[in-house]
Amino acid sequence: MTEVNAAETVGEAAGRGQVVAWGLWDWGSSAFQAVTLTFVFSVYLTDKVGDDLPGDTPASAWLGWALAAAGLVVALTAPVCGQYFDAVGSRKRALATLTALTVGAMSLMFFVHDDYHDLWLGLALLAFASAVFELAGVPYNAMMRQVSTPATVGRVSGFGWAMGYFGGIVLLLICYVGFLAGDGDTRGVLGMPTDQGLNVRLAIVLAAVWFTVFALPVLFAVPELPRTTADPGAARAGLLGSYRVLWRDVRELWARDRHTVWFLLASAVFRDGLAGVFTFGAVLAVQVYGFADADVLLFGIAANVVAGAAAIAAGRFDDTLGPKRVIVASLIGMLACGLVLLVVSGSLMFWIFGLALTVFVGPAQASARSFLARLAPPGREGQLFGLYTTTGRAVSFLAPLLFGVFVSVFHSDRAGIAGLLVVLAAGLLVLLPVRAPASTVTAA
Repeated sequence: MTEVNAAETVGEAAGRGQVVAWGLWDWGSSAFQAVTLTFVFSVYLTDKVGDDLPGDTPASAWLGWALAAAGLVVALTAPVCGQYFDAVGSRKRALATLTALTVGAMSLMFFVHDDYHDLWLGLALLAFASAVFELAGVPYNAMMRQVSTPATVGRVSGFGWAMGYFGGIVLLLICYVGFLAGDGDTRGVLGMPTDQGLNVRLAIVLAAVWFTVFALPVLFAVPELPRTTADPGAARAGLLGSYRVLWRDVRELWARDRHTVWFLLASAVFRDGLAGVFTFGAVLAVQVYGFADADVLLFGIAANVVAGAAAIAAGRFDDTLGPKRVIVASLIGMLACGLVLLVVSGSLMFWIFGLALTVFVGPAQASARSFLARLAPPGREGQLFGLYTTTGRAVSFLAPLLFGVFVSVFHSDRAGIAGLLVVLAAGLLVLLPVRAPASTVTAA
């Protein structure tokens, strides 16, 4: 295969159609993130399938261990996978394969009946799907360089994040109204039987079809990345050799541009804080601010709409002012809203300042991705986004740990907010000395 200069691959598919096709994968991926992993199948496993599991270990604990094992696999393999996809020119093929494996595992979840004997099958499928889905995010994020130019990468990243938010809302509403709402032996407007969890199992099949349909456009519209000269020896290194190449490249990166390494650390910390906001937001709404269960669902929908719309709007500021300024402003805004939430009470205050806080979540997430895309040497985006995934996994304990510590020390759920603010502040402090990325791409 003929190798090309890596800089030639930047913006090679930056037409509007390719950008939309790329963003549709984010829209479709909400079928796994929102429906399968977060709100429907994981809850079905712990609340129904494993509710009568023999022994002292609850199903929720087994779920945590299964997902932890999947996360460990991702942390150990993401950088070398991204490095290999770059080196052999197989980003699109890798995205297609990993997406197909995710969809395949989701489809097999139909055979997980409401019987504790099926819990192990469900956990294995969910852990496998979680691992390959996260690995799919490596070539997907790396392809952002192909569908954007240095002048538009912020808007493209924001568009992708927004598509994920909105796609999750639409599919969750479809699943809730069609398959899950109501009581009795049948659920939803479609009257789906609940026997053996059939209504939930069919909802997951719908999610698998949803992901498949919306993942296809990027595979047809965006061309495969050609092999480049960016990372000598990576294509022929083999499995163990890939880690040697990775270590060589990280040492070179540290010697040449330590700002990239510091950004990986800073983003890992503040991204964990962002994840903590959504993880513990519902708990805080009920326990501290007096929300009813129905209000939590409405707030979740509103929060995702606000975060998605803000991500789109902030994309233009990202391209004109730079991603660092957007991230810094977003983190400061979240800290300010969080400090207010520490002292106010009542559901109205949470609606106002909780939604105000989510205004800054989408821009911070989208600009973190565009920041790294601008920093990555052309042709090695997959490797850098693999490290982005790994560093995020490495510190993913911070927000849950500090939330729990502050709640325990102060004997108050409200104090958990302070724990999340400490994580966000730490990420901000590490980010501040990092040099903002250049707005142009230089040849590799």
